[in-house]
Amino acid sequence: MKRPTGYSARAFAFALALAMTTGSFTPNANAQSTVPDNATARRYGGGWECDRGYRRADGRCAAVVLPANAYLNSFGNDFECERLFRKRDGACVAVVVPPNAYADDSSYGRGWLCEQGYREAENACMAIVVPANAFAVDFGNGWRCERGFRETRQSCEAVIVPANARLDSTGEGWTCKRGYAAIEKECAAIEVPANGYLSSAGTGWRCERGFKSDGATCVALQMPSNAHIDFSGNDWTCNERYRKTGATCTADVER
Repeated sequence: MKRPTGYSARAFAFALALAMTTGSFTPNANAQSTVPDNATARRYGGGWECDRGYRRADGRCAAVVLPANAYLNSFGNDFECERLFRKRDGACVAVVVPPNAYADDSSYGRGWLCEQGYREAENACMAIVVPANAFAVDFGNGWRCERGFRETRQSCEAVIVPANARLDSTGEGWTCKRGYAAIEKECAAIEVPANGYLSSAGTGWRCERGFKSDGATCVALQMPSNAHIDFSGNDWTCNERYRKTGATCTADVER
């Protein structure tokens, strides 16, 4: 058999294109015939999709049955329940809001939230028992102790603030005032030695410039020749071209 010439190949391609244009190309006609009722062929990629209000089922498009108090979802292939209704067994059942609760769509599945002062328990809203020196909140166990009290065994116990102390930022503990340090459950005065001063935090002391700490006292720096007070102010360092050797500064011999 002779191989087709270049002219024959071009003629065959032209005939194929003509057949597809006129609808006589069999595969495309078969594809169109497989689209079921209530469906539309996809414009790209082949296949088909059910029209809005229908869903795919067993190779065909079945109508979406809308129960009472329902509407089509955004895709059009299922239903959603109206506000204050929930899906159950193919229907939309009304949400039952118990006493001391209010309807809320953000609480998925249940459809309601307990009012302040109540908590959910066994599909009901039970009153929260707020102890003395506390107030109701919407989280945790439903209450918090007032400032100056701390939670202890489901009650609020007063915070005992010692002398020279104040309540801390949480309101549930205490901290010593400036110039005092915590020792066990008391605040003792910080004894600042001569030539010393309270630290910036007020919880300790530092020696003044030119002095260094020695136990509980501040002693003057003993500087050798060719030395000066360093950046900290509580020690010394050698001048330029001198190096520290023990307690002295020796000339740095150039090599």
